[in-house]
Amino acid sequence: MNATKDQLLLYAITDSSWLKGETLSSQVEKALRGGATMLQYRDKHLDDAAFIEEARALQKLCREYHVPFIVNDRVEIALQLDADGVHVGQSDMDAEDVRAKLGPDKILGVTAKTVEQAQRAERMGADYLGVGAMFHTDSKADAQGITMQDLRDICAAVSIPVVAIGGISAENISQLYGSGACGVSVISAIFAQDDIESAARDMKRRAEKMM
Repeated sequence: MNATKDQLLLYAITDSSWLKGETLSSQVEKALRGGATMLQYRDKHLDDAAFIEEARALQKLCREYHVPFIVNDRVEIALQLDADGVHVGQSDMDAEDVRAKLGPDKILGVTAKTVEQAQRAERMGADYLGVGAMFHTDSKADAQGITMQDLRDICAAVSIPVVAIGGISAENISQLYGSGACGVSVISAIFAQDDIESAARDMKRRAEKMM
């Protein structure tokens, strides 16, 4: 199951920092209604039992909206849930080991910041790359920024789709025009907004323009 460019256009990543009294499921459904094309469930703090319970609810929503459901980092849980795929960073499990566990039919996304990391991830079986951080982001305070030229170089160096990530907003997404990225991965641009559904719709429209 390869990730298509259409599925990667507006890639929403969850963050429970902005629940504001809502459930994560209700926020995710708004994002899906607004046009999010892929969802990654990411929570570094929940224990496995709570993570699985919430993941099941989000996975059900994603199936209803025919959107791939990706689990961040927790490979064993992704397998247990029969999630559509996994995304790992450079400091998580090695991409080759993840691919061996997942088998050939699941989506594998890998974070890359350099051409070397990108090419290695592709060789190890990645289906797409998340490249960034493009702009300053509060969601990953330790995220090392990369330049627009770095993004262009990575896009040119691999044959798999590349998604730009990190601090992308309605105000700066236009700076990604012509980079070669096929989509954007966002957190606060959707989930920190007062109207999540319309924020997702607006970001999708801007991402289509970026393409």
